[in-house]
Amino acid sequence: MTGDAPPGYPQITPLLFYDDVGNAADWLARAFGFDIKIRSEGPDGVVAFASVRLAEGVVMLSRTDGAYRSPAALSHPSELTYVYVPDVDRHFEHARSHGAHIVSEPQDQPYGDRSYTAADPEGHRWTFAQLVADVPHA
Repeated sequence: MTGDAPPGYPQITPLLFYDDVGNAADWLARAFGFDIKIRSEGPDGVVAFASVRLAEGVVMLSRTDGAYRSPAALSHPSELTYVYVPDVDRHFEHARSHGAHIVSEPQDQPYGDRSYTAADPEGHRWTFAQLVADVPHA
């Protein structure tokens, strides 16, 4: 074992839990522009696992179980996935037009990013950002 990630996966890959993985993968593709890389069904014929890609980034999606639950089941988000895109304002308009719940509209941040935050249908938070200024870090 070399410790390398499988081909096509970055060294660090988040895994998010959804009650309806198939719907989540479709929605992420439609609203946020992800490509569905893998979609696999469990023995019951329901999508149990998927992975989605945006540029070099991959996010894995898995069905919830007794130990892991979606933010919808928890009644609050438990994480935020931060994604860089080439044009955050265009991405925002696309996501909003496809029904994304907008948590915060695009705004310039003091650390040089312009970003907005949206929630998907099961409550996972996604911040999309674009670097717009080179800000020296203290």
